[in-house]
Amino acid sequence: MTAPLTPPPPPHDDSPHQVWQASPPAGAPVGSGYEQDGPGMRTEVREAAVITVALALGGVLLGLLWWWLAPHVPLVGDEVDKSWVVYLKDSEGEQAVGVDGTFALLGLAFGLVSAVVLVLLRRRGGVPLVVALGLGGLLGSLLAWRLGVWLGPESDVLAHAQAVGKGVTFSAPLKLSAKGALLAWPLAGLLVHLGLTALFGPRDPEPPYPQQPYPQQP
Repeated sequence: MTAPLTPPPPPHDDSPHQVWQASPPAGAPVGSGYEQDGPGMRTEVREAAVITVALALGGVLLGLLWWWLAPHVPLVGDEVDKSWVVYLKDSEGEQAVGVDGTFALLGLAFGLVSAVVLVLLRRRGGVPLVVALGLGGLLGSLLAWRLGVWLGPESDVLAHAQAVGKGVTFSAPLKLSAKGALLAWPLAGLLVHLGLTALFGPRDPEPPYPQQPYPQQP
């Protein structure tokens, strides 16, 4: 008679260096060690659309402030040989430069405020939110420019001179000579947002090092 053949017991290693890895839960992505960063692209696009519209409507306030704070350029009308001419009352005045400077300074202030508010509301900003900050600031500047011109004095200076009379001082139309001032709001907003995000934004987690089991001693 022969003894029954029994399989040898499985090797048992009680080494403290042995690593046991739990299986990932059901529905979790395989091979992914990170959680989803941010609320998701679809949600960020919706938030970016709302921010763009809100900033564009903020141009109404910018236009009102520009119309109220911008210096007036004085003009004087005169009649020469039965034809009207209009000229600057103060040829060495800097009111025209002040009109552009006022718009640029207001744009810088609006860019600063909009960037700070956006960082406070959404510290982890994404690409759609940054695009919304720049695009909304540009649309707001365009709306402020057109609103200020519309609220300002009459654009037909000859008709205005004839209406007020010869030698009477009146204000020139409100206009933006330096169109580069339209970029003050979006550029200031983007730069301030970049700086605040670099200083106070959340840091990306470092990738964990995979734990490899030590080779077993023979």
